[in-house]
Formats: sequence, structure tokens, C-alpha cells
Amino acid sequence: MTAPSTPELSETLSKGEQTFEKWRHTLGLFLGPLLGLVVYFADTPQLSAQAHMLAAILSWTVVWWVCEPIPLCMTALASSVLCVVLGVAGAKQVFAPYSDPIIYLFLGNFILAEAMALHRLDQRFAYAIMSLKAVGNSTGRILAAFGFICAFLSMWISNTAATAMMFPIALGIIRAMAEIMAKQRGLPVDPMKLRFGTGLMLMAAYAASTGGIATPVGTPPNLIGIALIEKSLGIKIAFFQWMSFALPLCAILMLVLFVLLYLLHKPELARLHGSSEFVAQERAKLGTWTAGEKNAVFAFLVTVTLWIIPGILALLHSPAQQSYAKLMPEGVAALVGALLLFVLPTDWRAREFTITWQQATRIDWGTLLLFGGGMALGTLMFETKLADTIGHGLLAVSGASSTWGITLAAIFSAILVSETSSNTASANMVVPVMIALAQAAGVDPLPPAIGATLGASWGFMLPVSTPPNAIVYGSGMVPITKMIRAGIWFDLLGGLVIWGGLYVLLPLAGLSK
Repeated sequence: MTAPSTPELSETLSKGEQTFEKWRHTLGLFLGPLLGLVVYFADTPQLSAQAHMLAAILSWTVVWWVCEPIPLCMTALASSVLCVVLGVAGAKQVFAPYSDPIIYLFLGNFILAEAMALHRLDQRFAYAIMSLKAVGNSTGRILAAFGFICAFLSMWISNTAATAMMFPIALGIIRAMAEIMAKQRGLPVDPMKLRFGTGLMLMAAYAASTGGIATPVGTPPNLIGIALIEKSLGIKIAFFQWMSFALPLCAILMLVLFVLLYLLHKPELARLHGSSEFVAQERAKLGTWTAGEKNAVFAFLVTVTLWIIPGILALLHSPAQQSYAKLMPEGVAALVGALLLFVLPTDWRAREFTITWQQATRIDWGTLLLFGGGMALGTLMFETKLADTIGHGLLAVSGASSTWGITLAAIFSAILVSETSSNTASANMVVPVMIALAQAAGVDPLPPAIGATLGASWGFMLPVSTPPNAIVYGSGMVPITKMIRAGIWFDLLGGLVIWGGLYVLLPLAGLSK
């Protein structure tokens, strides 16, 4: 089985929304270079020639990231090309971030996720949880368990893949509910109009995005923020250290999400008799464990073990921690797991292995380019002192003066940007600026940087905010007004919970004073 495909955005939007998207793309195509020229010809004596040129390129890039006239990854690549051609820096310096070790963390994780989808491990896990006696036929517990599965999957695979995989499972449960209600009432029930259907679909999208914050590899903004923090602040956030504050935060946010969706979309039935039978039937279709599934689980567990060993050594105060971190950084650990997939056989006689190169090439190469380009811009912003100038300018305008005041602004700035652009682009744009703003204010820049990183994953209001939103919107069960209502509430509540959670948890993780 191939990885679940994502429906094209044009197939999930109304005609009016498609017209808006067309004009957004067209306007951005011309507005980007125009704004770049305006910045280039502006009088900026406080900037060096390289910083001035970078400001023009960055302005152009930001507009194209927001309006998406061309693919985001190509915009990132174009910005790097312009930096070289227009003399901001040399080619080796500009393109060095494209080979950053974190790129290989992405690469290894993507291949592992592809293997899990290929061998249906994600579905097997999902149906196993849904069939637990503790879940039963309670619609409330079904909603909670469904959200937990989406969140857990998104900790290790992309939120888009997690939503796409859970989407048909949600459809099956909703149709089962409609059939049960029809039998009880003696009248046809339209599954498209069930409150529970709307809530379950929104849970699929929102829980996937929420779960992604729990691990460094859960969503691209996490790795982008971690890399920018290491590059600009010299602070290395280990895999286990990130999870020490992000996992509890994720759990709190999931509780908030469940209560919010349950109250906004209260199920028509308290108990859904027949859901257990549906899940059992689907689980039976998967059959016994195959060699491919076993190999993929083994490779995944090896990788996770390698990722958390540094945290265990730190807890034990072992002198081997630094040596291990040097020999087995997270990127190398991910590649170890990915390489195992190519040597663990599923049929030795036929020389068939867990994954082939043709299957591995289906990973999201565009994200690797987007990450590299964003890293290049972020690095150059600090090296040319452009970030410092932007930080002082924002400090003068905002008047922000405290670490946690700036952190709150960072979180909601990233949320606002992520509503109109991809979460990856949001992290690339907001994190460097917030680091610079905090440095200009003379406060600890780490909490604002982490706040902006998490806020970049928090776009829930619109179908275009993030692919999971588009997927569930395409079901026809989520009216745009319902998505906006739930999205606004979760944006606001989630942003405040992130801020409060970081205030309490970062000092415990040793990442704030």
C-alpha cells in the first residue's frame, strides 16, 4: 500500500475560495518583486550593502511564501540563488545550510514514515487503539481515542500523512453512526450533517497538528526552530530535552481540544452501537503481521532508542553523554533507521527488502529544499546584522521589554502568519525576527524562539492554513463557518496554553531561567 494521497486544495475549496486563491497567487507573483525593488531603492543608511540587498530579497521571498505563486520550496531555492547572484554572500556560504545535519534528520524520518505507511503500520496501530475495551461504543471516548491516535501518529510522521490516513477511518465511523441513527428513527440520516461528523473531522486535522509539536521530528517548524536556535544562540536542544517540555504541553493542549470540540459539536448519540464491529472488521482485513511490518517496527524502534539515549545518559549524569552525542547525533540516528529498511529482507530468496529506492523517492523532497532555503536566509540575517536591525526596529515600535511579554507576542505573531502561509514558512519568517527582538531588548531569546516555533504550527481557522485542514474540509462535513469558529477558539486558547506551559515547563527542562 502506498502512502495516503492528499487531495489537491482546488478539489476541497468552493468556487469563491478558488477565485480568491487564484487572485492571491497572481497578486503575489507581481507584488513580490515589486516590494523587493521598493526595499532595494529605499534609503537605509543603517544597513550594510549586503544587509540592504538581503532585505530586498527577504521582502520578495516573504510575499511569495504568503501568496504562493510558485511552490514554496522553489521560492526558498530562488532566494538562495538571488543571494549568490546579487552578492549577499558566496555560493558555499549560502548553500551550506542545505547540507546541515538536520536536513538528514528530515530525510531519515521521511523514509521511516514512508515505510510505515507502505506496510500499513499506521492503520494497524490506529485500529488497535480504537478496538480497546476502554474505548468501547461511547462517542465521547471514540472522539478522545481518535484524537490521541492522530496526535501520536503525528509525533513521528507528518501531520498531513496522519490526517490522510485517519480520514477514511473517520468516514467509516461517521457512516456507522448515521446507519444506527436511521435504524432507531426509521428515517434516513445524512452523515454529512451530523454534529459528531464535524467534530470528528476537525479532531483529525487539529489533533494531527497538535501532536506534531511533541517531538523534534513531528513537524518541520520544530526542526527549523531548533536549527535556528543552535545557529544563532549556540544552544543545542536534544531530542529528549525537547520532549521533556513539549510532550506535557501537547497532552494539555489535547485535553483542551477534546473539551472544545465536544462542547462545540456534541454527539447526537451518547453511545454508538456498531462502531466496535466496524473497527474489528477493518482490523481483520489487515491480517497477520508481515515481514515488512516487523522490519519497519524494528527500524523505527532502533531510531527512537538512539534518539532518547542522550536524555537517559543526561539523567544518569553519565560522562559518556558528550561522546555519544558526537558519534550519534539525531540526524545520523535517523539515517541508521532508514538504512536498516534497505537491508532488512522481506523475501530473501527474491532479494526483496523492506523498502526500495523507488518507494523511498516518494518522500517530500520539497520540504528539504524549503528548510534549506529558510535556514540560509535565517543564517544570513544574523551574519549581515539585518536581524539585529529588524529587532531594534520592532523593539522601538512594540515597546516590548520582558522575556515573557516578547514570548507571548512571538506565539501569536507566528499563529497569525501561519493562518495565511505554511507552518514551515511561518517558522522561517518569525523565529529569526523574534530572536533578534529579544536580543535587542536585552532579554533571554530562547523562550520567544521556542514560542514562535510552536506558534508556527498553530493555524486552525481556514482550509488554506494547513493541509490537514484542507483534507477534512474536502469531506463536505466541515462548513467553513464551523472551521472558523473552532479555529478561532483553538488559536486563542492554544496560544495562551503554550505561553503558560512554556513559562512553567522551560525552566524545568533547563531551557529558561
